[in-house]
Amino acid sequence: MAKSTTMTVRLAPEVSEKLEALAHDTKRSKAYLAGEAIASYVELNAWQVAHIKRAFEEDEPGGPGVPHHEVVAWMESWGTDHELPMPVPKKR
Repeated sequence: MAKSTTMTVRLAPEVSEKLEALAHDTKRSKAYLAGEAIASYVELNAWQVAHIKRAFEEDEPGGPGVPHHEVVAWMESWGTDHELPMPVPKKR
């Protein structure tokens, strides 16, 4: 049997009620479902943060990039009659 630790979490009443209903419907305990949900969340976010960190490490000082304000202007133009072309990376 795998070792585990115990922790206390606070849930909004509506989340607790949904968890209770899901536990009943799936014939699982609330603790089991909460543990599975936390494990999935941690796995996904750890993967994302690791990739973000790697991207920052690969970023070369003075390398090509797009200024933030250009990206924002481009994204804000999406779906409008005057959609801007994708910004082109430039030397920083």
